Amino acid sequence: MIARLIQLFPLWAVLSSVVAYGCPPAFLPLQSAIVPLLGLVMFGMGVTLSWNHFVDVAKRPSVVGLGVLLQFLIMPAAGWTVARVFQLPPQLMAGLVLVGCCPGGTASNVICYLAKGDVALSITLTSMSTLLAVVMTPFLTWVYAGQVVAVPVGSMFLSILKIVIIPVILGVLINTYWGSRFVTVKQVFPLFSVFSIILIIAIIIALNRENMASAAATLVAGVVLHNLLGLAGGYWFSKGLGLGERDRRTIAIEVGMQNSGLGVALALQYFSPAAALPSALFSIWHNLSGSFLAGYWSRKEPRLVFLFAFQMASRR
Repeated sequence: MIARLIQLFPLWAVLSSVVAYGCPPAFLPLQSAIVPLLGLVMFGMGVTLSWNHFVDVAKRPSVVGLGVLLQFLIMPAAGWTVARVFQLPPQLMAGLVLVGCCPGGTASNVICYLAKGDVALSITLTSMSTLLAVVMTPFLTWVYAGQVVAVPVGSMFLSILKIVIIPVILGVLINTYWGSRFVTVKQVFPLFSVFSIILIIAIIIALNRENMASAAATLVAGVVLHNLLGLAGGYWFSKGLGLGERDRRTIAIEVGMQNSGLGVALALQYFSPAAALPSALFSIWHNLSGSFLAGYWSRKEPRLVFLFAFQMASRR
């Protein structure tokens, strides 16, 4: 039951957006809940991890390194390029760049599982990009958007530390030493995370109801293109470097799916409600595109390229 509710995340996100757009007063008083909710989501991610997940970095340094590199190379550049091509206003441009500079999204692990990717690699990449985000997100936002809006790098660094890093580490510690006592809680936390993100999206839609009417078509097109560039770039770069199909799928999903909840929180704190709109729309769309892609890939069994080549060579 819980798994089914989680898989329907895109539907809940769309429905909550429609409700928030039609009745914004119901969600406007909840703006202050965004940061605490996101902190709980990151804590929930932490309680699904143990230190053994981070040991995977040492076992597959090249693949993990490539995935993290593509995460922070493709998406910030794609966000900046798309914003320039669509001539987005400064605050919307900052918001699109910001979500591109965020780490991989927590939903990517579920999508990776459904797409028959490498879930262990997905978790490792999400964890590593999340830890590195404390430095990379504010720095890259400043690099790409610093000429358009003021980017408070130091304050953003501290916010990510409090919103992301500390909750994740706390969750890992609890799971490592007392995980057996919280089995039921760990099973429910993914569902709680889904509904937390849905509520965050609804709050942002309510805050931006007036802005959406004028910017909707251009901004939606930009968000969709940004996400597709991430998915395609992650997959084809990995293929060009000779990675197997499971690794390609995993890296594509990790690169294309962002922690848009973090983008929302940072945009509201350091820019404006309008700057949070790209992250809110991204949260809806990347779960839809990820679900569709997972549905397609789930019907196509991945083959390991090198194993296949070896088998063919052995027959000669």
